[in-house]
Amino acid sequence: MAAPPPETTVARVLRAVIARRRAIVAVYAALVPLALILALRVPSDNSIDRMVVASDPDVAATRAFQEVFPEPATAFLLVETRDPLSAPALAAVRRLQRALDAAPHVSTYSLVTVAERLGGGEATPESVRRLVALSSFFRRQALLGDGFLGVVLELAVDGPAQRDEALAAVERAIAAATEGDAAVTRVRRVGGPWIDAWLERETAANAVRFFPLFGAFVVLLILALYRSFRALAVILVSLAVAVLLGMAFAGIAGFAFTIVSALVPLTLMVTATASLVYLHSRFVDQPAGVERETHRVAALENKLVAVSASVFAAGVGFAALTVSHIRPIRELGIWTAAGLALGWVVCFTLYPALQVILRAPTRRERRVAGTWVVRAAEVLPRWSYRWRWPMLLASLALSLAGLAALVGVPGVLAPMRLQTDALDYVNRKLPVWQDTKAFGESVLGLSSVKVWVTTPPGGVLDPAFLAALDVFSRRLDDDPAIGSAVGLPAVLRLRRELSGQGGEMPADAASLARAAGDLEQVLLTEPALRAWVDMGTLGSTYLTVTARAGASGGSAPLAAAVRAAWDRTAAGGAGLAGCSYRVVGASVLADTIGGHLVPTLVESFAITFAIIFTTFLLVFRSGAARLNAMVPSLFAILVTFLLMRVFGIPLNVATILIATTVLGATENDQIHFFYHYQEKRGEHSTERSVAHAIRVAGHAILFATLINASGFLALSLSELPPMRQFGIITATAFFLAMLADFTVLPAALWIFHRERPDRNPTAE
Repeated sequence: MAAPPPETTVARVLRAVIARRRAIVAVYAALVPLALILALRVPSDNSIDRMVVASDPDVAATRAFQEVFPEPATAFLLVETRDPLSAPALAAVRRLQRALDAAPHVSTYSLVTVAERLGGGEATPESVRRLVALSSFFRRQALLGDGFLGVVLELAVDGPAQRDEALAAVERAIAAATEGDAAVTRVRRVGGPWIDAWLERETAANAVRFFPLFGAFVVLLILALYRSFRALAVILVSLAVAVLLGMAFAGIAGFAFTIVSALVPLTLMVTATASLVYLHSRFVDQPAGVERETHRVAALENKLVAVSASVFAAGVGFAALTVSHIRPIRELGIWTAAGLALGWVVCFTLYPALQVILRAPTRRERRVAGTWVVRAAEVLPRWSYRWRWPMLLASLALSLAGLAALVGVPGVLAPMRLQTDALDYVNRKLPVWQDTKAFGESVLGLSSVKVWVTTPPGGVLDPAFLAALDVFSRRLDDDPAIGSAVGLPAVLRLRRELSGQGGEMPADAASLARAAGDLEQVLLTEPALRAWVDMGTLGSTYLTVTARAGASGGSAPLAAAVRAAWDRTAAGGAGLAGCSYRVVGASVLADTIGGHLVPTLVESFAITFAIIFTTFLLVFRSGAARLNAMVPSLFAILVTFLLMRVFGIPLNVATILIATTVLGATENDQIHFFYHYQEKRGEHSTERSVAHAIRVAGHAILFATLINASGFLALSLSELPPMRQFGIITATAFFLAMLADFTVLPAALWIFHRERPDRNPTAE
């Protein structure tokens, strides 16, 4: 009788892990409370200036501007009324402002405020009409419009908590001041603070809403598959610890929850569950005549390479996102890759320890689901041979159509649309979306930039500079892309209009010099005017340039108009000599994000593809495995983009991750398929090798796909449109990849090997 083969080093290590199972469980039990504390400390942050990495030039310029000109968060209330200049309407706005000004962190101004400051008493319809007749400034700033009076809110808040407190106080003030007032038909709320607050609430609610749903699905799936509460306990405890450790990493690294990093817990959960299903499916398949403990080590050793390679493939897929200049995407990549690595450690330490302690049964003790796999292993190889060419040609055609849908066809089809506006991330049924959208289409554009103008020290008070800045401002006002350009010139012109000096800056040098001297005195007494000037050096000022109502295209048209107006003004005189400008602000950052989306997709996908392909070169000796391994994933990704184009789903900070997510996750299935395919390929035919791969890995591939797809499909219930779109499309891609695993992949193997089915196949 031949002696058994010597035990491998890997087997000895795994056996040592199992022998120390109680110590391993004790270590994890000590880590869990600390991990929970760290995980609960992960904050939420959806601010636009934190969406791009700090080294980005636009971020650096915007932050430098905000250090010189700190601005409170601003928002609009549009008080709709039948006659905005009637006494009841003015009285209603006055009551509302008094209630708002009494709220913490809130200050307001409106047309009523200006009229009362100038008149020294209560504003009347007559005084307000005279004020409006003197200047178009108030209509251009949305303080007055057809059927409404505008109230500007300034929120002096520090962080989300104070912002939410201020917004709650605003809601109470609106309710108290307008209840039963017949003059007010509606109060519309417009602005970023409401949108940011809603996004943060929904981001935080995603985990609470989807984890229980996915957890219930996992429980039902594991019970249906393994039919054992002990197996359920082993997998669920291992899964919970893996996800918790991944979340704790964010607390250590200082990451925050954003609109996209809310995907991290779900991604860690579905990938860890899939790995545990692969491991446990191999464990329950205990052969006759083999002792349980011998089989336990053998099963772990058999799956070590495949699970490690699949986790590595998914990890590098997400780690490749570190090339992105979009901060949440970069952090998501690092966070997910680290979480996957921690999950791998749990799978090969805590999971086998619990498996022994809780005495999880094998197939010999408890019948499990998956007998259909035997029949599939008999039928699919020959069926895929018969239809190999039609399947490959159809998959190639669909893949090419998906590629065209993504990148476009010159002269025929434009590339996929990019979506960067924060308003696009809000549920369209919400009043804040409807109010903000209506405001942007009919009152004033939603895109605005700050034009930060710098001069030599003291240059802001130079008469020639003031004259040139006034010309620059007027040219912006006259541009068809601009709705308004507000800055020092507009404020000075308004003061001159209201004082009866006319709405023009003085033309002669002497008068202009006097105006500059007056400005220096006014800056000492008027806080509102000092907000427009760097009082430390008198070396910079800025203009707020807002798009016209109904405009689209983000900050690009505004930046183009600024450049054209600046060049014309600089060429017409010496007033701007030694001066420069920089376009900064939230709209610029939004466009910067959009500019980084496609490079993020292309670069991260290319890196992921290259590393995964290299992994296949190292792990698999088979040329067929190396060439065909990525066929199902690439097919699923490209067809996914085709579906996105057909159903009008755009690329945004969430859907841009689909390619990397799908490639990293679905490669798990191909790795397990080819690992078991190679177990037979050395001595057997293509048919026998494919049948063996399906028999051993088929049910694990199916259930792993169900886990992945159901986890992401739960996002379809999200109130965040990008999350909802990401969930539906990603789940669809997982099913497409699984379909290709059992059809296109065997067909490609038949063609690669140029073999025919066996004449007399024998069942294993």
